[in-house]
This record gives sequence, structure tokens and C-alpha cells, in this order.
Amino acid sequence: MNKNRIKLQGQLKKYMSWPIILTSLLVVMNIAVYFASRKAGAIVTMFVAIYIAVVALLYYHNRPLVLNELISFAVQYGQVQKNLMREFLIPYALLDAQGRFMWTNDKFTELTGKDKRYRKSVTTIFPELTIEKLPKGDNVTEIHTVYNERNYRCSLKQIPIRELFQSTELLESEVEDDSTLYTLYVFDETEINEYIRKYEDEIMVTGLLYLDNYEEAMESVEDVRRSLLGALLDRKINQYFANVDGRVKKLEEDKYFLVMRRKSLETLKESRFSLLEEIKTVNIGNQMAVTISMGIGVNAPTYAKDAEYSRVAIELALGRGGDQVVVRDGEKISYYGGKSQAVEKNTRVKARVKAQALREFMSNSDKVVVMGHKMTDVDSFGAAIGIYRAAKTLNKKTHIVIDSITTSIRPLIENFLHNQDYEDDMFVSCSDAEDIVNENTMVVVVDVNKPSYTECESLLYMTKTVVVLDHHRQGSEAIRNAVLSYIEPYASSACEMVAEILQYFVDGVRLRNIEADSIYAGIMVDTDNFLQKTGVRTFEAAAFLRRCGADVTRVRKMFRENMKDYQARGETIRNAELFRNYFAISVCPSAGLQSPTIVGAQAANELLNIVGVKASFVLTDYKNKIYISARAIDEVNVQIVMERLGGGGHLNIAGAQMEGKSVDEVKRILKDLLAEMMDGGEI
Repeated sequence: MNKNRIKLQGQLKKYMSWPIILTSLLVVMNIAVYFASRKAGAIVTMFVAIYIAVVALLYYHNRPLVLNELISFAVQYGQVQKNLMREFLIPYALLDAQGRFMWTNDKFTELTGKDKRYRKSVTTIFPELTIEKLPKGDNVTEIHTVYNERNYRCSLKQIPIRELFQSTELLESEVEDDSTLYTLYVFDETEINEYIRKYEDEIMVTGLLYLDNYEEAMESVEDVRRSLLGALLDRKINQYFANVDGRVKKLEEDKYFLVMRRKSLETLKESRFSLLEEIKTVNIGNQMAVTISMGIGVNAPTYAKDAEYSRVAIELALGRGGDQVVVRDGEKISYYGGKSQAVEKNTRVKARVKAQALREFMSNSDKVVVMGHKMTDVDSFGAAIGIYRAAKTLNKKTHIVIDSITTSIRPLIENFLHNQDYEDDMFVSCSDAEDIVNENTMVVVVDVNKPSYTECESLLYMTKTVVVLDHHRQGSEAIRNAVLSYIEPYASSACEMVAEILQYFVDGVRLRNIEADSIYAGIMVDTDNFLQKTGVRTFEAAAFLRRCGADVTRVRKMFRENMKDYQARGETIRNAELFRNYFAISVCPSAGLQSPTIVGAQAANELLNIVGVKASFVLTDYKNKIYISARAIDEVNVQIVMERLGGGGHLNIAGAQMEGKSVDEVKRILKDLLAEMMDGGEI
């Protein structure tokens, strides 16, 4: 007998079984009649036998006819369904297990222009629908694609052939086949996508615009021209945003509120906010060019939250030194501009206010723990020593967290180790600090504002009182739980900021000679012997330290180099290559050096002395990481370059770290990034 035989099933099978069921009832009735009368029972038996014979004859004779009628109906019904699918208004197709076309309806043929006998792979029409993306099980795969300049959404579903037979309610097949088909629906989303784009273009965007150095610029121009300068700035700003259908409302002399559409913002992004450079051309005799900062919030759930985004963005722009635009799009933050040096503020009001706030927080704490960044350098160490002295002035138990002593700070730290004037636990490791810190401990972070870069990140979440003192520009990653944050990108070093704070901390604060030497050394190293990022306040801080007993000769002796470091720096400079005629790139050897990253940074400084070099990048392979030291003078913002690689820093002093890559890979990535940014006009 054929294995793939056809049977009745479902309600039809039950219906065809009723004659047999009724026959059973008649037999029972016949038996009951015999108990009443044998003669009557015999007569009934004769009629029951005739009934059974007729029923059997009709059942077995008509069963094939019924099946033929059912099959005929199914064929006609299938033809109707096939016609309906062929005339279906949505493009539809059947694919085999390899993704080849088996059948297409009229709309699909009209869409693709392919013949109904087209049997090639679906990837020949929609390249995105590869065999790897075909759905498995009950999953539905949806893929967006473009065909003939229109947008489509392709929906695919798997249909096992076995289920096709199991789904019928009339017939049953015992086909043993695990083959698979795929249905493909194609939905035209061109118009709805167009409406979505129009909606997104019309979304309201708010922003804040601040004039970075308004007061300084006004002071540099004659009194009679100040009102004219202000009017020209207003006109330039209003005209710029009016060209993109935006509106500007002046809040204060140097602050503006912006409103525009999302489409207008995209236009400004394409021009990379040309107002940043245009505003600098406003000059009526002012010796200082005016710069601006903008913070813009996008894609917030409410207008109030959007305004909050713009406020956070403008604070970030100012914290990074100004002359730039920060756009916060949900959780994504983008930066534009930032090519000019941060303007030094002549007033020390902010330093005095921060010093008083620091004293208040410190007075209310039981203990003070100070830490800098990983691989502590001279600036980080000197700033920590300054905070240590401030805390000891208030008679607070103080510790400095240093996990490993680098060669750069060894000459300084040896002055404090085994010194009877300082406690044995003045310097502690990260694990010891975790045992010391509690909720009433004050943690002061110096020379870094990224949590992941701190010497011991876990300390930030073990106390309620965290203070940040740093001179690096802020990035997207920041210490969020700080009760006091003093970040000044225009400062030459963290030691300069701490020296200013000490002058306002308490009356008559006294630094010991070795403490003054440490803070002075931090300023000297970070300014490359007062050649970079120096301002009036830098020299004032150095003068204060000099009065406290800092000795220039003593500091210089401490920082003399050993022969291996000197030779490694020379080797780095000798092997430097010039990329795109402006960028010096080299690799610093690390074998035999205790602090190769320091040597790399020194070599990067030296490479700037080459004629024509606008920026230098030195790569150092140390402890399974590639450290990049980036330096520039004034024409290139190396901070935005390093931020693309996950680092940060200043406009002319920055760095980054990369794991899991070789030196050659990082060098290639760096070159590709520099080429991309140069071609895009970002640097």
C-alpha cells in the first residue's frame, strides 16, 4: 500500500462515521426486541441486516466519489487562493531553502521587472537578503533595503513543508519531508520614511550661546567703540541663525538662547558651525578676538529635558576651554571646533571661591585621601602634595594614593619617605586606601577628571564627598558625583591651580621647602620649563612657590636624566617620520626603561622643534598597552585627535591608550585618522 496515502480527518471523518454508529444502535435495539417477542425480533433482524448491507454498499461505493469531490474542491479552492495571492496588492514571493525564487505574484513581478519564471537567488535583486539572514524557526526576519531609489522593508518567514499538510482540516498526509520554504513580503516604506524625516527635521532644538571672553575683549577696545562692538556681535550672531530659520534671544550681555529646527542643526553641522571662525573676524580695534561657545540639546523626551541637555552641553563646552560647540544628542555627545587656546582669566575670584568651598568640605570630613591619575607624574604628585599640606593645616589625617612609583616622581617622593616630619602612612596603595575610605572621608582627585584614569576608581563610589581639581579639558566621561569641581583648561598645570588655592585657603599657610619644590616641579614639567601654556597667573604661582622656599637649582638637579633614557629619546627622534608634511610620528623603545611613557612624552616635545612640524605623536608599547603622547604648538588641536582614539587632554598636550593592538596597527589607525580629519577640515 502506498505510504503517502490520503485519509479523511477532522469533522468530515466524524460525519462519515455516523452510519456505522447508527448501525450499532439498531443492533442493540434488535436485541432488546428479542426479549419482548422472538417473532418481532426476527422481523427486526431482517430489516437491520438489509440496512447494514445498504449502508456498507453506499459507504464503500461512495467513499472514492466523496474523496474525488473533496480533492476537486481543494483544487478549485487552491486555484482561488492562488489567484488571490497572484492579485495580492503586496509584493509576495516563495523561496526555496537556498533562497531561490519558486513563485512570485504579479505585484512582485511589477516591482522587480523579472519574469515569473525567474529562478535565481533573491540576492540578485536584494543583495542584503543573504542565505545567512534567512529566518530559523518561528522567527520573522525584517531587513530594510533600497531598490530603484525606493526604500523597502523585506519580511521573511520560514514555513516547513510538513506544516502545510498538518494545517489542513480535511486531508491528512504521511509525507516524511523536512524541506523548508520561505515567504517574502516586500513593503514600500519610501513615503512613510519621508514623513518620518520631515517630522524629525521639524523637531525643535534648543541651545545656549556664550561669548567666552566678552569682558576681556571689551576692555581691549576704546570706551566709545564698546557699544559698536556689542552691536556687531549681536548682528553677526542673529544673521547667522536667521539664515537657517533659527531665532536668537539675548539673555545677558554675553549669553544667548537659541531655538531652531533639527534640519537647521544638520545644516550647521555640515558647515561645522562656521560661526566659530566668523565671530573672530569682528574687529573694530579690539586687541583680542572674540570667541564663542555653544551647547545644544537634541532628542530629549521633553522640552524641559532638552533645555537641560543644552545646559549640560554648554558647561561641557566651557569646561573644555570654550571656542567650540557641544551637541548632546540623547546620550551621544559631539564636539565641533576647539581650535584656539583657552583664554586666561585675569581675575582670581573663582580660585578664591573654590578655595573657601574646599576648606568647608575639608573641615566637615574626618579624613582626606588624595589621588591623581594612573602612573603618577610630577604634576599629579605636586598637586597632591599641595592638597596634603592644605589638609594638614586643618589638622586632618591625610593620605596620598600611589600604587606604583615611576622614575619621574622617584626623586621627589624620596624626600618624603623615611622623613621624620611625615607619617609612615602618608603614601598608601589602592588596596590600603579602600580600607581607609568611608562615608565621612573626603576624596580629592587632582590632575585628572576621567574616573577610569584615576589611580583608584573604586574610591569615588565609597564616599559622599568627592572633589575634582584639574586643568585638562573635559570629555564625555567625567566624575559625576563630585560635590566640588574646579576645572580650568587655561591653567598650565594642576600644580598652578593648587598653588593659587593655597594662597586663599587659610591665612599664613606655610609650605615646607620640599613641598614647594614638588609643586614648582609640576609647573615646570607641564610647561616644558615655562615654554608652553604659560600665562600671568603661571608666573605668579611660581613666584609664590619661590617665596615659600622652592629652589630652581635643586629642582633641576632632581630631574637630570640617566643615560638610557637620554639615548632612548634620541633614538625616538632619529626614527621619526613626517606624515602629510606636518605631523611627526615616531615609536619610543621601552626595553630597559623604567618609565618609557615619560621618555615618549619628552621626545614628543622635542619633535616640535623641527621646522614645519605642527604636531608630534610618539607611540610607546608598555605593559601590553600602546601609549600615545601627542603635542602641538598652536596650529593643531591634538586633544580632538586623541579623543577620537579614546583619550583626551589639552589643545596642545594630549594622549591616549589603546589595548589589544600592535604598534604598527595603532600607527596605521593614527595616520588614517589624521588623513580623515585633514581632508574633512577638522584640523
